[in-house]
Amino acid sequence: MTSSEPITLTGWYKSSHSGGSGNECLEVARGHAGVPVRDSKAVSGPAVVFSGRGWSEFVGAVKEGLR
Repeated sequence: MTSSEPITLTGWYKSSHSGGSGNECLEVARGHAGVPVRDSKAVSGPAVVFSGRGWSEFVGAVKEGLR
């Protein structure tokens, strides 16, 4: 994982499963070498950039926690 300046990242989106309040969401940016992730409440804050494999492992771990 690395940090990235938010100004250089575009194409942010959040899941349609995130609910209506939008207070507990992560946003992911498309079209980048890694997988940039940021807090939807702090859009001008930094992003954490996962490798593709790191992102897959993170998502898998989250899903395991939901079962």
